[in-house]
Amino acid sequence: MSRPSFENEDILISNGFRRIAGVDEAGRGCIAGPIVAASCILPEDRTLPWLSEINDSKQLTEQKREELYPLIIENCEYAVAVIEASEIDERGISACGKDVLQNALMGINPPPEAALVDFFKIPFLPIPQMNLTHGDAVSLSIAAASIIAKVTRDHLMMELDKEYPNYGFAKNKGYGTEEHETAIKKYGICSKHRKTFCTKIL
Repeated sequence: MSRPSFENEDILISNGFRRIAGVDEAGRGCIAGPIVAASCILPEDRTLPWLSEINDSKQLTEQKREELYPLIIENCEYAVAVIEASEIDERGISACGKDVLQNALMGINPPPEAALVDFFKIPFLPIPQMNLTHGDAVSLSIAAASIIAKVTRDHLMMELDKEYPNYGFAKNKGYGTEEHETAIKKYGICSKHRKTFCTKIL
């Protein structure tokens, strides 16, 4: 199975861009908790040993993500953006999903010169973007961003589990597992649930 590489970054570099950020989100399909996006500009030194371990966050174990996370944030330029469940209910996941990606990219200061985006085209983005199908599986920058987004969101959900212990957020991370849906039917929804996502369950 192929792993993400610098191939698309190198295409942008050959076109004169230097500070290239990958961006990805976590939690789009959850029924509770925020959507989280992260952007990441990898270091110029491609010999760093941990770079070869980066992969799409979904292909890594939780332990491996936790190991890579500090290495990425200590060695890269990055930013994180969060949109809460209440805003997702108000504005819809499509609009929030695109805005959170843009917010993450523009959170890097100074902003990147170009962006590698996993699948979605971000409207009104003030920098050039390359939109890649399964971008987290082909671009190292997007894969690194996917790890930051996933770990950040997992940590947020573990904190929410302390506040709302009935729903198993530390385990299900806000996804609609059978146990999670059973808890909703028993206890109702809390303020961190996406009400528009839970209608069918209730």
